[in-house]
Amino acid sequence: MKLPDTILKFATIFKNNNFSLFLVGGAVRDALLGEEQFDYDFTTDATPEQVMSIFKKVIPVGIDHGTVLVLFGNSEFEVTTFRTEGKYSDNRRPDSVSFVNTIDEDLKRRDFTINAIAYDIFEEKFIDLFNGAGDIQSKIIKAIGNPAERFQEDALRMLRACRFASKLEFTIEHETLQAITSHCELIKNISSERIRDELIKLMGTKKPSIGLEIMRITGLMNIIMPELLAGYGIEQNRFHAFDVYYHNLYSCDAAPANNYQVRLAALFHDIAKPQTSHGKPDDEGNSFYNHEIIGSKMTYRIMRRLKFSKSDLDTVSHLIRYHMFYYTAEWTDGAVRRFLRNVGVENLDNLFLLRDADRVGNGTKHGIPKTFLDFKEKIVAIIADDNALKVTDLAINGNDLISALGLKPGKIIGEILNYLLELVLDTPDLNTNKKLIESAKEYYNNKESHSTNEEKN
Repeated sequence: MKLPDTILKFATIFKNNNFSLFLVGGAVRDALLGEEQFDYDFTTDATPEQVMSIFKKVIPVGIDHGTVLVLFGNSEFEVTTFRTEGKYSDNRRPDSVSFVNTIDEDLKRRDFTINAIAYDIFEEKFIDLFNGAGDIQSKIIKAIGNPAERFQEDALRMLRACRFASKLEFTIEHETLQAITSHCELIKNISSERIRDELIKLMGTKKPSIGLEIMRITGLMNIIMPELLAGYGIEQNRFHAFDVYYHNLYSCDAAPANNYQVRLAALFHDIAKPQTSHGKPDDEGNSFYNHEIIGSKMTYRIMRRLKFSKSDLDTVSHLIRYHMFYYTAEWTDGAVRRFLRNVGVENLDNLFLLRDADRVGNGTKHGIPKTFLDFKEKIVAIIADDNALKVTDLAINGNDLISALGLKPGKIIGEILNYLLELVLDTPDLNTNKKLIESAKEYYNNKESHSTNEEKN
């Protein structure tokens, strides 16, 4: 491996203190794949206390399990002491950890062969006890030893296998796949938070559809996200090459890998289609009225169950709610402003990314439609004009209304402000303090007059 000077200097400090140091994990795997390395994790025969004694800045991030974070120059290096692990009575974490003296003993505790390769920085050689390099060459993910035992130790490893399959575009070795299928129920012992974090990592892989499909085949999806399975076999119209399930998966693939919120929105965007399916008498295929509204609510519940943050819940469900926009040249400027008001300018980029992923996921459409580009140009022009798109953009506020109309704070203030916003969305020139006060007085007087007439009748 060709290592940066920082790594060599870091390793030399261990050597000068009579300790060994090995690179492990993703950096080693990426090197064997011929890919550039970025994240470097290390294992050593030095105890955490010994590591803390030879470096000035060390954070004991997981010292109970032998892991510390060393701040070295401008880098942060995770260093773990050689260890073996006791029984996993809860299918989540070892009951005990014991430090050992050799790298061989340490490698035996790891999950998959491709992750159990070490690199001796001083000897400049790989240590591969389980033919991990061969599995990398064969593009196979294989559990170390008995796969059933590995998943009984930590059931999250089943999801990790799915993630690595997506990340590397590998297949899962037969016995390992069978063990996941046989032990999928163990995932129920894993906290929602750990599953959520693994799903977010899955969203950042090259092709999430690979791992998601493995989740379906093995039964993991039926436990974690059964709602997605309802779309399996649900055919769509002639504009879709795939059923609802695969369309969701391929749309997820088409979304940007560096934006997990958009990828989740793409994965769930048509999740309500199975329950909103209505066949057409002209045999053009199914139609799915209001699936975006119902799907938004379903997605919120799924993500809340998986303990996603409030920000993720709100953003992803909101994108799904508005992903079915259909722009035509007949849209007035007022209609575009209302669209922006509903969607939120801050969500526009993500919404267009979702819509583009949806189009690619159809499997039948190529190129970006002209109307799509026209709509973007229209939006850019309207935003550039600095139009009022929400109540807080008005040249008037609640205190102004209270003063000008002699009102008391209450619901009527919000009602008038929303009325004024509707006026301004159609006619931006009305957004001056004077004109809005006049319109507010007119609205309020008409409302009072109407109420008086109703009382008389």
